[in-house]
Amino acid sequence: MNYEFSGELWYWRGPAPFYFVTVPADECSQLKAVSAEVTYGWGMIPATIRIGTTEWTTSLFPKDGRYLVPVKDRVRRAEDLEDGDSVTVRLAVGL
Repeated sequence: MNYEFSGELWYWRGPAPFYFVTVPADECSQLKAVSAEVTYGWGMIPATIRIGTTEWTTSLFPKDGRYLVPVKDRVRRAEDLEDGDSVTVRLAVGL
């Protein structure tokens, strides 16, 4: 399953600070429908992500009925991204 969407990069100041992009509601519904087939536990969904020319593998985090795409520091540096920037995310989840 492949998705492409735009969203805002935002910063979470938790115990392990990180940046995320929230997956839109429509895509979250589709991901939730297949999550049992692809999750490795806790609702986490492994995915390959691309922002700009940078690609990496990660896992989508379930939160409040949605999924979050974690954006690594090396991706933010490579793509010159800051908190609040709008980004286009290409997301691939294998079935």
